[in-house]
Amino acid sequence: MAKVNWGIIGCGNIAHTFAKSITHCANAQLIGAASTSEQRANEFATHYCIKGYESYQALMQCPHIDAIYIANTHEQHFKTIAQCLMHNKHVLSEKPITVNAQQLTTLSQLAEQQNCFLMEGVWMRFLPAIVKLQQLLSEGVIGKVHSVNANFSLAGNFADSHRLMNPATAGGALLDLGIYPLSIADVVFNKAPEQIKSLVHKSTTGVDERSVTLINYGEGQFAQLSSALQQNGPTQACILGEQGYIRIDEFVGAQSLELHLNAQQMQRFDFSFNDDENFKFEIAHVSECILQQQTQSTVLPLSTSLRVMNIMDELRAQWQLKYSDSVETHELD
Repeated sequence: MAKVNWGIIGCGNIAHTFAKSITHCANAQLIGAASTSEQRANEFATHYCIKGYESYQALMQCPHIDAIYIANTHEQHFKTIAQCLMHNKHVLSEKPITVNAQQLTTLSQLAEQQNCFLMEGVWMRFLPAIVKLQQLLSEGVIGKVHSVNANFSLAGNFADSHRLMNPATAGGALLDLGIYPLSIADVVFNKAPEQIKSLVHKSTTGVDERSVTLINYGEGQFAQLSSALQQNGPTQACILGEQGYIRIDEFVGAQSLELHLNAQQMQRFDFSFNDDENFKFEIAHVSECILQQQTQSTVLPLSTSLRVMNIMDELRAQWQLKYSDSVETHELD
C-alpha cells in the first residue's frame, strides 16, 4: 500500500501524540522530526526510531518527506507553514492553524499557488463519534436543532510564563481550548453566525483566562459556549432539538454519545479507541487526501477553518485582546 512519508516540526507533547497515532495508519509513516533544539529533535527521533534534523529548514529540504505536521507554538504556525509550502511540502497544522483570519487567507492562497495540501488539525472532527453525530443530525433524529451548549476547561495552575498564559506565544484559553466548543457548534450548524456576544475575564498577563460566548446562528438557533484556563468543569457538549437531545461527554476526544428522545429509553453509541490512537483518524484522512492528489479536505476545508477563525477574531476584538505585531502579522517574508 502506498504511504505518505511524514515529518514533524516541534517535538513537544502534541508531537508525541502524533507519533504514536501514525503507527496505526496503514497509509502513513513518520520518518523525521525537527525542533529549535537539535538535541531535543535527536532525543525525540531516537525514541521513535526516525531521523532527527538539525533545523526546521533541513527537514523541509529533505526530498524523502512528503508532508509535515506542524506542532510548534501558535505564534510560529504562520511562518512555519509558509516555509513548508514554499518547499512544496503538504501540511497538517495543529490547531489553531493561524492566530488570525488574515494569516489563514494568506496561507490558503499560497497553498493553492504551490498546489499543496493544507489543513488545520482539529482531530475532534474526524472521530467516529462525531461522524455519528453528523449522521444523526442529517437524519433529523432529534428534529430541528435549537441550541448547542459546550464547555472545555483545564484545571491546571499555569505560571505566567507558560505558553498558555503568555501573549508572546498567542496564549489564552480561546485559541487553545475555545476552538473546540466553537468547532462542535460549527459541526452542528455548518454556517456563519449572525450575531456574537461574549464576556471575558483576563489573566494578569492580559490573555483570556475564561470566557462565555453566546452565538446567534439565525432561525432561532443558538450556541452557548465557554472555555477556561485554571478552572474545573466538565468537557461536555449537548445538542438540543425539538424531539430530543444528544449529549457527548469529553467531546474533544469523543468516544461515545448519548441519544435522548422524548419518552424513549436513552441510546448510547460507543466508539472506543486507545490513547495512542487519538490522531489516527485525522492522519489517515489527510494521508488519503494527499495520495489522491487533493489539496484540501472534504471534511475540514480551509473555508470552514476560516469561518471559525473569523469568530475567534471577533471575540478577541470584543475583548480588546490583540497580540504583538510580530505575532499578528500576515505578511510573508
